[in-house]
Amino acid sequence: MNNSTIVKTLLLPNEQATVGFAQQLAVSLIHVQKELNTCITLDGELGAGKTTFVRHLLHALGVAGRVKSPTYAVVEPYEVHAGHIWHFDFYRFTDPQEWEDAGFRDIFASVGLKLCEWPSHAQGMLPKPDIAMRISVGSDDQRHVGLESHTAVGAELLSHLELQP
Repeated sequence: MNNSTIVKTLLLPNEQATVGFAQQLAVSLIHVQKELNTCITLDGELGAGKTTFVRHLLHALGVAGRVKSPTYAVVEPYEVHAGHIWHFDFYRFTDPQEWEDAGFRDIFASVGLKLCEWPSHAQGMLPKPDIAMRISVGSDDQRHVGLESHTAVGAELLSHLELQP
């Protein structure tokens, strides 16, 4: 770990807790950055709640209406007052050439919030995330969330969160 690494864990016992955490992260993102410019990876098994969390985060950031899963499209773009947001789902990602063909290099080089599900499927293509999130489901159906900053931006974002373990 380096001096900008922060590790936090929390338990989300129900969907309302997930909504609350998403709202806290949205406030942190807006408080720390005038214009959104962060990369967050989301790891977890199928059904762990990655897309559900992203939906709540996008709504908390001001996305109105339905938030679609990008499983088949790979990416869904959004625009809010704080900037651009791209929600990626690399589950079906199999060929690094897709990265180039789809213009992902340009997206990741631009300013905006990048939310990346299944980052291991794009291994070697993604930049270092500001925050890596790991969601797992306990035997009691509660979500266990681990958060780790990998950059100074990620550390600052996580330092603003008041999470209960």
